[in-house]
Amino acid sequence: MTITIAVDAMGGDHGPSVAVPAVLDFLALSPETRVILVGVAESIEAQLATHQLVVGDRLSIHPASQVVEMDESPQFALKNKKDSSMRVALNLVKAGEAQACVSAGNTGALMATSRYVLKMLPGVERPAISTILPTIKGHVHMLDLGANVDCTPLQLLQFGMMGAMLVSAVEHKDRPTVGLLNVGEEEIKGSETVKEAGLLLKESGLNFYGNVEGTDIYNGTTDIVVCDGFVGNVVLKASEGLAQMMGEFLRQEFRRNTLTRLAACICSPVLLGFRKRVDHRRYNGATLLGLQAVVIKSHGSADRFAFRFALERAQQAVMTGVLQRINNQISLTGKGLN
Repeated sequence: MTITIAVDAMGGDHGPSVAVPAVLDFLALSPETRVILVGVAESIEAQLATHQLVVGDRLSIHPASQVVEMDESPQFALKNKKDSSMRVALNLVKAGEAQACVSAGNTGALMATSRYVLKMLPGVERPAISTILPTIKGHVHMLDLGANVDCTPLQLLQFGMMGAMLVSAVEHKDRPTVGLLNVGEEEIKGSETVKEAGLLLKESGLNFYGNVEGTDIYNGTTDIVVCDGFVGNVVLKASEGLAQMMGEFLRQEFRRNTLTRLAACICSPVLLGFRKRVDHRRYNGATLLGLQAVVIKSHGSADRFAFRFALERAQQAVMTGVLQRINNQISLTGKGLN
């Protein structure tokens, strides 16, 4: 099965200087995949020349004259950037020339433009941003991480359904466990929205574990953690900050004196293993669930190594039929909101 991915080469903090070499790394590891680099042709060609490569059967350039800036509002981008690299990449997916889009650009603009261009799956009102976080037991899928600040109980139920279908597809788990993030495990705790969502999830037929707390996220208590976008985004940013702080603390302690520097040399295999397990770059690539096509959001500051993982997530989502699974689940339960 040949898969084509449209890449917004101009998005993010680094644009083509990261997107182009990351695509080259990805293509070297994925011989069955094609990539369309979308953006200002001169900038993309300059990067390809730096790596002494030219376009071919598996790599092509599709020009776009505009770039969505990271600080532009979604409304402005949607109205005034109709030939942006982001929108043109999404148009290629809509036209069937690509099966997925990957962008490191403005999250709000990507979400708004994706909804406008690609539309939602039947019965799904709100898309959700889902990503992977490391845990003691491996990793957990968490959603929503910022697309929807306020959610209804039915929308939280749909997030659980979409998350379960994603994990079932990409990890081959028939009944992944779903947890609802709350301030306590008891059903009587939490806001009215969360309590009602818990009842809906309990009756949904999903493998619903029940309420989970913040500590359960990294303990790996469940395969999926469901929450609204406000809570999810705070958890994500706090986690990134904590990881950076812990890394800096370790560096400071090992550099304290000659003895600690020697200890660092002795412990280097352990430290390298620790660094690899918590390296956020390996978890780069958030899936915008609920759309009629696969859209992956890379972190805006992603480097070459991290961006490749976003491309791999797009490929995996297409190959495992995530969209079809979500559509079937929503239709089967009759929990659509439209």
